Amino acid sequence: MRREKPVWRSCLYVPAHVGRFVEKAHTRGADCIQLDLEDAVPPGEKAAARRAIPAAAAMVRQAGADVLVRINAPLSMAVEDVRAAVVPGVDGIIVTKARGADHVALLDELVSECEAAAGLEVGRLWFQVLVEAPEALAKSEAIARASPRVVALGLGAEDFATAIESEPSEEALAVARSITLYAARAAGVMPLGLSGTLAGFGDIAAFEAMAMRSRRLGFAGAACINPAQVAPLNRAFTPSPGEVEYARRVIEVDAAARAEGRGAVALDGKMIDVPVVRRAAALLARFAAIEARGALSRCV
Repeated sequence: MRREKPVWRSCLYVPAHVGRFVEKAHTRGADCIQLDLEDAVPPGEKAAARRAIPAAAAMVRQAGADVLVRINAPLSMAVEDVRAAVVPGVDGIIVTKARGADHVALLDELVSECEAAAGLEVGRLWFQVLVEAPEALAKSEAIARASPRVVALGLGAEDFATAIESEPSEEALAVARSITLYAARAAGVMPLGLSGTLAGFGDIAAFEAMAMRSRRLGFAGAACINPAQVAPLNRAFTPSPGEVEYARRVIEVDAAARAEGRGAVALDGKMIDVPVVRRAAALLARFAAIEARGALSRCV
């Protein structure tokens, strides 16, 4: 079983059957390319999209992005989608409309069978899981813990809003987003999402401001549907030089205080205690992970 965790600040959806989008996807700078077999693919094009997965995966990963395939929720379609997606060049599956831990475990079993049949290492593929219905919301943590394949959890905002007969606004979905965020953190997986909707890409400055609010809430990255949204997500979910420098100073002054037998110390007029030090260490670890995958250049 592969143990390292990915870093996905930006996850760009690309319909697997549309060649002109697939051909350019690797130039967009996204950390993750999500080849879609679900909503972006009309029913009559599903079979063609499945057949396109091997070539599309090889093409979109050229610049180093991870590649996931978003599958359909009905079980009969999910089986066909998984069989098409478990190929070299695909790093994981996006599980849509997760119903509960048993649903995730069932797909885990299916993926393992497909990996074995394809001669791939069993357990190689990750799961990103979407909670998209109110009846699944209370099961979010169990869903996140259902398989070691799960590395990310998020709320499917548009479908969830439809299910509760609301608009996909920040106010309407604030509680549901918080629940999935807390569930992901409790389970030790990436919380993916935005405080608002990703559908609006006409005002990129407003979109980036929303992404920065989302990071302050605790989200680690988000999906997007337009290439213009990629760079704003990368910037928003990357610690700034000022944040990195301050975090390093926090670690330094804490180490000096401990050497002197003190448990807390002031820095720039603020108390530096254990939670502050832990946040600084986490920020530096995240920055190092982004730097290690050579992704800092994708912030522009």
